[in-house]
Amino acid sequence: MSKYSLKKSEHLRKNSDFKKVYSKGRSCADHFIVLFILPNDLGKNRIGLSVSAKVGKATKRNRVKRLFREVYRLNKDKLIQGIDLIFLARKDATKLDFHKMERSILRLYKRARILKDQGLTGTRKD
Repeated sequence: MSKYSLKKSEHLRKNSDFKKVYSKGRSCADHFIVLFILPNDLGKNRIGLSVSAKVGKATKRNRVKRLFREVYRLNKDKLIQGIDLIFLARKDATKLDFHKMERSILRLYKRARILKDQGLTGTRKD
């Protein structure tokens, strides 16, 4: 398998896992996306997607989920390992094309300090 593919083990599937990330994790947000982050003890990253019916009909929701997965898949090698991520779409996320979605998510990664060159520390590097 390619290093850019997504395996089943890289997905958050259980409701209890989602609840744990929501309650114990931290979040970063912009106008389009809310990103929830929680370190795990697995040594690998897992992602969950949350796109509510308020975002739009099924075709719009599925497109947003495809964009989330694709942006994550292409940029997962830039992230530190051992975190659970949940991408929650806000209503305006349907207005984004791939490049704007990628720019938004990378900005959230940087703000959350989960890029490899930043680390998951609470200290600021200015």
